[in-house]
Amino acid sequence: MIQNVGGLDRVLRIVVGLLLIGLAFTGTVGEWGYIGVVPLLTGLFRYCPAYSIFGCKTGGAGGCGTGCGTGCGAGGNTDCK
Repeated sequence: MIQNVGGLDRVLRIVVGLLLIGLAFTGTVGEWGYIGVVPLLTGLFRYCPAYSIFGCKTGGAGGCGTGCGTGCGAGGNTDCK
């Protein structure tokens, strides 16, 4: 798996995930709060399947591209290895 989540994106995903899970666990929000597992895992593994589908990359090895549509190979960019 190529890492496509980095920096601030990763931190926000982990914080939001833990917050949602904590709120669900304490009963502050309903069962839907356990959806926080998704951003937590994508932050921990630094990989987001949706980013792969849309060609997004906010970080990772090689630093090729930031944002959607600017990852390796997008727009004829073949410099990234």
